[in-house]
Formats: sequence, structure tokens, C-alpha cells
Amino acid sequence: MIEPDLTQPIPESIERVHFIGIGGSGMSGIAHMMLDAGIAVSGSDRSGSATVDRLRERGASVAIGHAAANLAGEGEHRADAVVVTSALWPDNPELLAAREAGIPVLHRSQALHVLARGKRVVAVAGAHGKTTTTGMLVVGLHGLGIEAGFVNGGIIAGLGVSSGHGDSDVFVIEADESDGSFLLYDVAVALITNVDTDHLDHYGTPEAFDAAFAAFANRASEAVVISMDDPGARRVRESITHERVVTFGEAEGADVRIVDVRLGESAECTVEVAGTRFELSAGVPGRHNAVNAAGALATLVALGIAPADAARALAAFRGTGRRFELHGERRGVRVFDDYAHHPAEVDAALTAARSVIGDGRIIAIHQPHLYTRTRDMAADFAAVYERVADHTVVLDVYGAREDPIPGVTGALVAERFADPADVDYLPDWQRAAERAAALAREGDIIVTLSCGDVYRIIPQVLSALEEGGEA
Repeated sequence: MIEPDLTQPIPESIERVHFIGIGGSGMSGIAHMMLDAGIAVSGSDRSGSATVDRLRERGASVAIGHAAANLAGEGEHRADAVVVTSALWPDNPELLAAREAGIPVLHRSQALHVLARGKRVVAVAGAHGKTTTTGMLVVGLHGLGIEAGFVNGGIIAGLGVSSGHGDSDVFVIEADESDGSFLLYDVAVALITNVDTDHLDHYGTPEAFDAAFAAFANRASEAVVISMDDPGARRVRESITHERVVTFGEAEGADVRIVDVRLGESAECTVEVAGTRFELSAGVPGRHNAVNAAGALATLVALGIAPADAARALAAFRGTGRRFELHGERRGVRVFDDYAHHPAEVDAALTAARSVIGDGRIIAIHQPHLYTRTRDMAADFAAVYERVADHTVVLDVYGAREDPIPGVTGALVAERFADPADVDYLPDWQRAAERAAALAREGDIIVTLSCGDVYRIIPQVLSALEEGGEA
């Protein structure tokens, strides 16, 4: 993992840009926006994907695999900047080649800063719910006739994209707190969905993590929107000195207060704003998404939009990619994928699933994400899965930016289950797919959970369901 150098001067003019890891959801969104702006885009990724194919169709030159030669170019063909993420390994050959050639290396947040220059930036930060809430805001703004620019961590249903250039002065960003880069933006409205201590590999202490969120909020030029339900957000609220803070949630005294929630295929709720009540639809299941919708409504209100108009516009939201996303159905068993990779996110995702499946059961396929998170939270993951899912299949760790830690595997999670009959540790994906399919019966769901590449197991799961599975 590399630490972003947010002091790197950003070139005044960028005509050609190269992305290392261009296939990622955030990186590809920025690449599309660079193309929209008439900038020549090249890049590389470790494997091909539909995302890479779409970029190529639009004229981007994308290489599969990382090599110094991918960055080759002289004169007018030389990149003006190279864009990276913190997940990059320090010895990446393209990163080394860029530094040797003296090409500015920009963190993705700096590239996004370029695109958002001069805009009224709405930045969504928090441990959980960022992508969904960002999607809600974009759909709501578009429904109000405000064509906001945006970059989101997932494809927004109905729009079919994760980014858009927009022609208004509003720009919506899913802000990343993991490496502190969310402090780079010139934010007009800062939305904090929740604060659940994480990323201590970067921050060092929980206090430093909280301080970063407070700094993010206090830098906003217009308003701060923050949850009153989340304990971490309430803790950070004590350090926020901004003169305009809009709160939301079910808690007594919230400025946008949820007074009841009805759960089903879409979470519906009634919210009260300044003594007047409005009906609000989340468009997706789960009590947590009713709270996300209230946060989106509070943000639109902070932007000066009438609450009733905001509520009507938000009703058009229908979800984002990799957030309880249906991938197929075989013999009466539906297969979903969800990005949840923290115990609180897993709890929310599976609880939402429980609200829509009736008498069916949940078979979860968990891919632990990061060695440090698995080491530190194995017991928490096990407790959530054992409480909410009916059976869990655990894969091995997706290390992403981290080097392996001796003794840390998916077995660490499986061993923390109180009842070993509720879990299988199966690092072999084919065996894992067959086991999940064998357990499932009509009316059940199988859901994969991780922000790694666990979604790639879904074709194996669907095939195993067709074949009847193997216990």
C-alpha cells in the first residue's frame, strides 16, 4: 500500500492521463469523466472486465497487466499525469516508471479535485452507506432538474453509470476516508453517514480517526449534515464547530427525523422536517437505507431544496451496483452480491435481506477483506453471520493492498462460530459454490459479501444450483 502524496502539485493543464488500476469502480468513473472533458485516457488493470470494455469503447487505451511499457510515450504522447489509488503496491512498474520520468503522480482524489474545480461540492463520507447515499443524492438532484456532476463507488440503477460530467454547479462525490484523502476537497456540504472506527493502519488511533472526520466537517463552506443515530457520529459532533449543522435519523431532536419505518422490498418511512411530515421511499430494502434516505433528504434541504420536493425526487432511486444486487435465480433460489466488508455492514445487509425473503433462509458466502481487518474483527464477523444468516461459507482472505500475515486466513473467522455446524471454511471456490448450492432450497437466497472479488464466484454458484449442488 502506498501513502498518497497530497502535496503533489496538480498540473494546471492535463491533456493526457494514465490510470494504474483503471478498472476499479472509482477509478473508472474518473476516467470516464476525463474522457467527457476531452482528455486522452490510457491505463492498465490486472484483468479484463466489462468496465474495461466500456472504457475501450469510448476510446481509452487499456492494457491488461502492469508493465513500464504501458506508460511509454514521448512528446505529445507522454502522459501529463498518472493517477493511482492507495491500494497500489510501491513496486508497481508503472508507478516506478512515472516517477523516473518525472511525470506527476496524482492520487485519485487529486484527479477528482481537478474535475470538481469551481463546483459546489457535496461530499459523502462515513464508514458505511456512502455509495448508496451518494446514489440517492444524484438521482434526487437529477429528478429536480439539477444535472449534477458525480463520481460514485457503484453504478447507479436507472442511470447505468457510476459517474457523470453534469452541467450544473453541483458536484457530488463519494469521499474516501481510508487514507485521509477526503480532506483534499473544497467542500460546500459535508455529509457524514456514520463514524465506525476503521483504517487504523493509516490513522494510528481512534482519536485521530475521529479528528479527521471533524476536520472534514469543519472545512465545509455551507453546511454539515450528520447522523444523530450513530454513536460515532455523535462523538464527532462534539468536535464540529461549524455554524450550520443539519442532523438526521430516528433520534429525538433530529432536524430531519424519521418517525416510523415500514420494511419490505423498499424501506419506506415518514420524516418530519420543521414540524411538517413527508413520506420518503428508500427505493431499496433495509432500515439502514431508510436512514440513508433521510441523510440524502437532509443534504438536499441543506442545498436549499424544499423538503417535499426533495422527498418526491428521491423516490426514483432504485439502488447501486454491488449493494444487495440480484445476479440471477435458479430453481427458486435467488443469488445476490453485496459490497459489505465490515461487521456493521454485513449486519445491515443481511438484516435487509431478512426483511424481503419471508420464510426463506440466507446462505452467506463471506470473503474476508484485508488481513488486518480479519485478524482484528474475526470474532465480530462470526457473531454477525451466526446471528443473522442461516449458514455461512467462508472463503480465504482477499488481501488487496496488504501483505499476508502469518496465521491469518478465513479459518480465523470460521473458528469463532459458537456452533461449527453453522459454518464451512472452504478456500476452494468450486467446493464453496457447490456447498452453498447444496444447502439452498426454493425460497432461499445466497448472498456473497465482500469488497474484494467474491462476485466472481457467482457464475459457479448459479451453475451449481442448476446441477443440484453437492452436499
